[in-house]
Amino acid sequence: MTDYQTPGPARAHHVEGQTLRVDFAAARLALTPLTDRLVRVRWTPAERWAPRRSWDVAKADADFPAVPFTVAEQAGEITLTTGAVSVHLARASGQVGFAAGPGRVFAVDAAPVAWEAGGAVRVAKHIAGGEHFYGFGERGGLLEKTGRRLINCTTDPARAHGPDVDPMYVAIQIYLSVRPGLAYGVFWHNTFRSVIDVGRAQPGVLTLEADGGEADYYVAYGPSPAEVLRSWALVLGAMPLPPRWALGHHQSRWSYLTADEARQVAAEFRRRDLPCDAIHLDIDYMRGYRVFTWDPERFPDPAGLVADLRREGFEVVTIIDPGVKADPDYAIYQEGLERDYFIRTAAGAVAHGVVWPDDSVFPDFLRPEVRAWWGERQRALTEAGVRGVWNDMNEPVVFDRPFSEGGGGVGTLPQDAPQGPADERTTHAEVHNLYGLNMARASYEGLRQLLGDERPFTLTRSGYAGLQRWAANWMGDNHAWWEHLEMALPQLLNMGLSGVPFVGVDIGGFNDNCTGELLARWVQFGALMPFCRNHAAAGTARQEPWVFGPQVEATYRAALTLRYRLLPYLYSLFWEAAQTGAPILRPLLYHFPDDPVTYNLQDQVLLGPALLAAPVLRPGQAARAVYLPAGEWYDWHTGEKRAGGGYHLALAPLEHMPLYARAGSVVPLGPVGRNTAPEPGAPLTLRVYPGEGEFALYEDDGRTLAYERGEWALTRFVLRTTEAGVRLSWSRSGRFAPGPRSLLIQVAGLGTLTVADDGQPRTIML
Repeated sequence: MTDYQTPGPARAHHVEGQTLRVDFAAARLALTPLTDRLVRVRWTPAERWAPRRSWDVAKADADFPAVPFTVAEQAGEITLTTGAVSVHLARASGQVGFAAGPGRVFAVDAAPVAWEAGGAVRVAKHIAGGEHFYGFGERGGLLEKTGRRLINCTTDPARAHGPDVDPMYVAIQIYLSVRPGLAYGVFWHNTFRSVIDVGRAQPGVLTLEADGGEADYYVAYGPSPAEVLRSWALVLGAMPLPPRWALGHHQSRWSYLTADEARQVAAEFRRRDLPCDAIHLDIDYMRGYRVFTWDPERFPDPAGLVADLRREGFEVVTIIDPGVKADPDYAIYQEGLERDYFIRTAAGAVAHGVVWPDDSVFPDFLRPEVRAWWGERQRALTEAGVRGVWNDMNEPVVFDRPFSEGGGGVGTLPQDAPQGPADERTTHAEVHNLYGLNMARASYEGLRQLLGDERPFTLTRSGYAGLQRWAANWMGDNHAWWEHLEMALPQLLNMGLSGVPFVGVDIGGFNDNCTGELLARWVQFGALMPFCRNHAAAGTARQEPWVFGPQVEATYRAALTLRYRLLPYLYSLFWEAAQTGAPILRPLLYHFPDDPVTYNLQDQVLLGPALLAAPVLRPGQAARAVYLPAGEWYDWHTGEKRAGGGYHLALAPLEHMPLYARAGSVVPLGPVGRNTAPEPGAPLTLRVYPGEGEFALYEDDGRTLAYERGEWALTRFVLRTTEAGVRLSWSRSGRFAPGPRSLLIQVAGLGTLTVADDGQPRTIML
């Protein structure tokens, strides 16, 4: 920035409600502690603050309970202090820094906030020694992002998204900083196209830049990563609990071209005893790519198809794109025109672009009435029995030539197109990043209305910070490459650290032809992903599990068997995510933030607190090095105990992924069925690994919204190891009754016993 304005010196300050307001010579600052460890920082050079928008964060400042804080002045500095952090403000320049006690200084300005004459804004922060950076939403490349320049502008990259491809489908300006003894996060709260430079342009300095808007950001102090994620759940909202079936395996392809083909794929899963819960229908189920329609020849009886599949234990998920075909005989197009629901150009004409149906128009999802209309139009799907909707192309994408002429080239809507309700009118430049988020919101809220007491499932390709409130998210059009399998781990881990826990990549890769070995290795990791889907593009070789022969099919079945056995554990992690914002799939640094070895460790993952997986990510590899952090660990397959604090060599033949359980863990397991439907009265297995620990098993009916009314059960298992032996205690709360059942308790190194679980508190020695 060359021609820029800075605040100048402070002139006056006062406390107004929960905010410290400071007037500078050329700008104004508001510091608002929202909790004792979460502070919002807002700068504006304007006379008035920007109003809160309906597309904004989930919780307004005024909705937070009052936080006690003090304000003090000393030589050249104003300090705001809560019970956990202090914010230090230099009177001469307006530079801001944070501290959490001696030696815990963080997020300190490296220069005054600055604005360009054209409206661009910039904040610069010092990078402290030993500081490591994670999150930033969906990115390729390494887990740790120091040295990267990251662009936030929702985009279909239209080419293989390797480490050099940026921006991508999702724009989330949240990062997590970790160094020994300290973790904090920053959310750059600005919806314009923005850039976060992590020490690339200027070593030792992290910059937050945006094309317009205020210098508005939240700082969340830990000191642990988990506490940082709790703060983002307060500001942005946490995910709702999905239906239990959404945690199962999903099978997809662009496209299953007929209803009979979809039935055949489902039947093959059942014939081969491969667990599966959902069949996805891509764009070819529609009539000429017109959204909310069914092709009358290839899908003549949608309700019959969905009913047939549901009888076999499958749900159907249908794709929907935002582009509405400009066809005067098409009711959705006519309704949208009559109600003026489509985005217009700055000159006032309806904005057109070409996508799958060729000439198309685009709803303005920022307007509540448009979201309600779109959500209601999903009735064409739900009346046929559909319970899941998959939003695609919602960056939004506009081709440079009609799809009927080959498609290709990726653009978007005019930046000067006006959007939003009348009292919040702005341009597409400010809200481009919010298009996919608000389409997902329209879909979710519409399904909530249409499905009555059933939980909806929504999936989105694009989104912004807070998308977890509305949808699961997959990482877009990856490739059937070993490099993309390897990249999937840091992608998903960073999404979780950005507040979005329900994430996955396409198992086997979307583009190009998968090999049997790659599919086998991919599903071993994919079975641990929160969203677990096999998906491939038109024109590629088939990649259903049985295509590559008995060995690959058996490996695929074993991976799904593990996932389905882990459903009680996995579902409990989803409940934790819905309560606290915790990621489901976690980097090792999440639980071991004081271990520097974990800071760049991206080829291993934690599934919750108990399980450590070391996927094989290269062809022909039959063994690999595995790092086990401090403590004791147990081989999941053999029960062998290993000391942590270093690397060891693990054997990994094709049918085997190294997997370990942490000492002190209680891992609940269920039976393996053809889908995730619970079996009343089925025994519950507990894998117990001696040590000190706890686990909360969450249960409900898995399908309805009754859990929101208190119909849930939480069984807390407490494991203690003393000189007298290993003691396991448990007690249950909540109004949901799982019913009498047996607990099969498998204790590593000690044996197995069976006890009755009738819902009463109990303590046993193992």
